Amino acid sequence: MIRTRFAPSPNGPLHLGHAYAAIVAHDLAREQGGEFLLRIEDIDGTRSRADLVPEIIADLEWLGLTWDGPVVFQSSRLASYGAAAERLKALGLLYPCQCTRAEVLAAARETGPDGPVYPGTCRGRAVNPDGVAWRLDMAKAAALAGPLEWIDALAGPQVALPEQFGDVVLLRKEAPASYHLAATLDDAADGITLVTRGQDLFAASHVHRLLQALLGLPVPTWHHHLLICEPDGRKLAKRRGSPALAVLRRGGEDGRSVAQALRMDQFPTGLCLGAGVGIEA
Repeated sequence: MIRTRFAPSPNGPLHLGHAYAAIVAHDLAREQGGEFLLRIEDIDGTRSRADLVPEIIADLEWLGLTWDGPVVFQSSRLASYGAAAERLKALGLLYPCQCTRAEVLAAARETGPDGPVYPGTCRGRAVNPDGVAWRLDMAKAAALAGPLEWIDALAGPQVALPEQFGDVVLLRKEAPASYHLAATLDDAADGITLVTRGQDLFAASHVHRLLQALLGLPVPTWHHHLLICEPDGRKLAKRRGSPALAVLRRGGEDGRSVAQALRMDQFPTGLCLGAGVGIEA
């Protein structure tokens, strides 16, 4: 049975891009008699806002979307992230990193899907493991896992190429886990069989496929849909103040009509579907 999810972060109001992502996942599940889950990714302590969770739920209900089972919160799964990290440490695949963002930017010589690629400055260096980030030794991890493939429902079979990311952070200084680790573990725990998300996260699936192999997790199919973009080609983003669903909802717009328009690829003037530029939140 197909099982999908919508997993927003409560760090800003939902906009039309979020609505489109939720509708894609919801409809794929409903069309095949499957299940659609709602997961709140609320472990970014510096940005997550509990007061936005009721707003997210109200927005989705306004759109006419329903989900199966109770809402799941990432913050209830911190122990699972720690346990997975300990398994990777036991395999010798994680190392502590004390580099600041500025130091990474200054030292990087390549650019990957997430931006500047970390050059491995702290790999093999004696670093106090308290209060630091933990990175995955990508070359060692890829060698241990061996050749891997994954399938996107739209783009077809893919050869996993996680090396393009360099040594990604799996445990962050300011949060219990990175997106890569938390999302991979959560999708496995939720029994997700079809991971639906935007094309801006297509490359992340290379890393997630590697983590699944290292941790012995089930492998879903992915479905990376197009994004709703601004006239300049950038995806809608909270940080740029893209129009909030709550504003439309409180302004008297009919949510089900908005949802139907999105299903028919009918967007407000200037917005369109596209691959999107950048990977902003």
